[in-house]
Amino acid sequence: MHTGELTYQIALTLLDNIGDVLAKNLIAYCGSAEQVFKTKSSQFEKIPGIGSIKAKSIVYSKQLIERAEQEVQFIKDNHIEPLFFTDKKYPQRLKNCYDSPIMLYYKGNSDLNTAKIVSVVGTRTPSLYGKDIAEKLIEDLKGSGCLIVSGLAYGIDITAHKSSLEAGLNTVGVLAHGLDRVYPSAHTQYAERMIKQGGLLTECISGTNPDRENFPKRNRIVAGLCDALVVIESKRGGGSLITATIANAYNKDVFAFPGKVGDALSEGCNGLIKTNKASLIESVADLFYIMNWNEEAKPKKASKQIPLLINLTPEEQKIVEALTKKDQLHIDEICYATNFPISKTSSCLLQMEFSNIITSLPGKIYTLK
Repeated sequence: MHTGELTYQIALTLLDNIGDVLAKNLIAYCGSAEQVFKTKSSQFEKIPGIGSIKAKSIVYSKQLIERAEQEVQFIKDNHIEPLFFTDKKYPQRLKNCYDSPIMLYYKGNSDLNTAKIVSVVGTRTPSLYGKDIAEKLIEDLKGSGCLIVSGLAYGIDITAHKSSLEAGLNTVGVLAHGLDRVYPSAHTQYAERMIKQGGLLTECISGTNPDRENFPKRNRIVAGLCDALVVIESKRGGGSLITATIANAYNKDVFAFPGKVGDALSEGCNGLIKTNKASLIESVADLFYIMNWNEEAKPKKASKQIPLLINLTPEEQKIVEALTKKDQLHIDEICYATNFPISKTSSCLLQMEFSNIITSLPGKIYTLK
């Protein structure tokens, strides 16, 4: 990565009134982060969502660039890997989410595009029952190759991380602050181990405090990174329910372990199950069955020939071509292969299912008829 472009990429994230969605539109319009700062503000008014007020805030600022240059130096000094949303190593599952961060900062050795990723979330004050469930879930995932993601918080989060370290599973902690600190500080010893067996990930530059507003933003990364989100104990208004709601919006598979009726720590999970926002699971076997991960372990059939289909739209043709290269594909893999957003992909797949072109399998896996 050329340092100059990285500086502009970081500077883009520091602009006032410009969030991740608009920043992506600016990159698409201008071609690069550097060009965003070299384009006249009057030209930005043509871009949907920008307008004259926001256009005036997209200006080359010496102070802004200097702060970005400081961050580039911090990245180099601390062996951090910056991941811009156009980079190959950027998590593709997250990239398919419309409001994903344009920039991530990563310190670790795990592949963020590994085959199976499970996010585990829950209350900060779990009961012995909840803690046991979390430990058993991770223990039973031993040898599965799953990457375990959570938020390094007290309770279920740190239980999932600790259990993963003990089980030999890679685990990534998503932070609501910069990589110049660990919050809570009591988890520093685990964070240091995770860098060698997984990693730490954030969208925040150094010096960012773990302020309240950063946690819902952190939760969207936890939700977007995974194939499956598992909720273990949550109160009715718990932060884990925010993560589950975001995961549902991202078209992710959400799971919840049921709890005792009338128990405050069970109300969140039981509510998710009752309103069909999460599948009820009692074990890893349930998770693997619903995600269709048992089928993946079976020998693959020979690749299918592209069927002779007439009246396919260009989008449907692209999906068919992708499905001929592999016997089965997850919806995220189809998005990546076709470069379609998740909304368009979902719509096309549904229409193709109605037309008897493809078959939908558990876990948002698709195959040709």
